[in-house]
Amino acid sequence: MTTTMIDTRHGPARAELHCAEEGSAALLLGHGAGGNIDAKDLVVVTRAAHDAGVHVALVEQPYRVAGRRAPAPARQLDEAWLTVADELARHWFDGMPMVFGGRSSGARVACRTAADGAAVAVLCLAFPLRPPGKGPDGGSRQGELDSVEVPTLVVQGEQDPFGVPQARRHHEIVTVSGNHSLDSDLDAVGRATGEWLGRVLRPLV
Repeated sequence: MTTTMIDTRHGPARAELHCAEEGSAALLLGHGAGGNIDAKDLVVVTRAAHDAGVHVALVEQPYRVAGRRAPAPARQLDEAWLTVADELARHWFDGMPMVFGGRSSGARVACRTAADGAAVAVLCLAFPLRPPGKGPDGGSRQGELDSVEVPTLVVQGEQDPFGVPQARRHHEIVTVSGNHSLDSDLDAVGRATGEWLGRVLRPLV
């Protein structure tokens, strides 16, 4: 494991790199709004990707590196993420297909930046379909998922209070036991993501 600091317009970001022995693709994972890269589902997905021969970069946004819990505005999150992705692509994962991903807020960032960052696929863990306290039709973020035009996997807890997104042509939904934390059946999370990564990356590497 290697840690590298990357300067962005909004302060330094941190990337924790877990490189596979013979990796030929890379997965970038972002954390939730108030969380960090040590979330249980991120740890399990990192292990599953590593076992599948995929390099992993766990990306810590500048506001978390600075010790703040309140997230930065979406524009700043997206901009910092793309800066990190570009730096990693040039200095660590040159020429490799890159998958963008993350949990909760990090999943939203991955969706919004997939096109600009030339991601070949998107992995969403616990995508927050609705803001807290909103009813089934209130403030849906389904459009962020629907705008992604590359293969996308959403792993969602069956009892997630933020709701469960709908499957579309480019993305599939896998539901597992539990809620937004996705820690009730971590084995299922690992299996789903490892199988999907192997499937979507096989034609590209």
